[in-house]
Amino acid sequence: MAVNERAARALKEILKRPGNHTCADCGAPDPEWGSCSLGVFICLTCSGIHRNLPDHAKVKSLRLSRWEDSEVQFMAENGNEAAKSKYEAQVPVYYYKPTHKDCQVLKEQWIRAKYERLEFIQGKKPLVYEEGTRDGMLMKRGRDNGQFFSRRFVLSEREGTLKYFTKFDAKEPKAVIKVDTINASFQPEKIAHPNGLQITYLKDFSTRNIFLHHESSKEIVDWFNSIRAVQLHYLKVAFPGASDIELKPKLTRNFLKEGYMEKTGPRQTEGFKKRWFTLDHRKLMYFKDPLDAFAKGEVFLGHQDLGYSASLGLTPGAHCNGAWQHGITIKTPERSFLFTCETETEQLDWFKHFNEVINTPMSPQEYSMEALFKHRH
Repeated sequence: MAVNERAARALKEILKRPGNHTCADCGAPDPEWGSCSLGVFICLTCSGIHRNLPDHAKVKSLRLSRWEDSEVQFMAENGNEAAKSKYEAQVPVYYYKPTHKDCQVLKEQWIRAKYERLEFIQGKKPLVYEEGTRDGMLMKRGRDNGQFFSRRFVLSEREGTLKYFTKFDAKEPKAVIKVDTINASFQPEKIAHPNGLQITYLKDFSTRNIFLHHESSKEIVDWFNSIRAVQLHYLKVAFPGASDIELKPKLTRNFLKEGYMEKTGPRQTEGFKKRWFTLDHRKLMYFKDPLDAFAKGEVFLGHQDLGYSASLGLTPGAHCNGAWQHGITIKTPERSFLFTCETETEQLDWFKHFNEVINTPMSPQEYSMEALFKHRH
């Protein structure tokens, strides 16, 4: 099919308008597709999701497809900014807007919520995430055998808790999780399920992980945003003068980085052992296995003015007997922690993240967290 040269030139010009240079849905730079149904410019990944929307399935490549003059005119009359003002008119603060780095399930449900269910248009009825309670069955990974079992979960805004029960009709919950300690993040690769969700929370001052999924991508994303809605409610109570912009970063967040490193013990004479590390803002946790329920240890990363630092290489005299040679040393007021990475690329990436955290000023809550760490260790 021959490309319409005049249309191609016109599309190039329309792309230069404000808002059209990034994907309308995930913000990826330089979108190469257009929705002829909605008049928005989108990336390749989001175009695949649009194809599955019953009423908005018509998408075309900006470079490879033949565009009719009427379609180009439609794109010129609409565009990303206009679509945003219509379809994102009332996105609640707690609703997680995915970026191009997020997983498929979040992007798909965001796109469906916007264009298919019209959840955020002006004057829409209250959203399902704001009902204050949620009760349903989710598949939960067993702690010891790694199998997933159906468990009943109950979220309550009134109590500020997420509970789960081993049987649907069980009277007593197996666990009562306070929502203000929860971090929820999608982990499809780690959990080996496209709708895999990791819930991290504090139990007896230690971090605990549970791993969940549901066959329905809408169901799992609804749970995720419902948890965030309840968290926002509690944050508004805890910080009555704070603005939505200030509260939003305190809701659930993606981990800064995860991956394998090797570490040695406090005497620095023990052998280096391979561990799975999770950097959750100021908490660096390490696990024997990525799917462990409890961390083997946690390191608090405070501000540089308080005696925290990260440097490349190992301390003089440290004997690196592991397979990995690319070292990092983290100094805290109490002790030094030695790590090695498999490649220089991984070493530099971890180092960059550690320094960003150590250079960020601490909030009052983080001073409390530091005191708790010192008390515990």
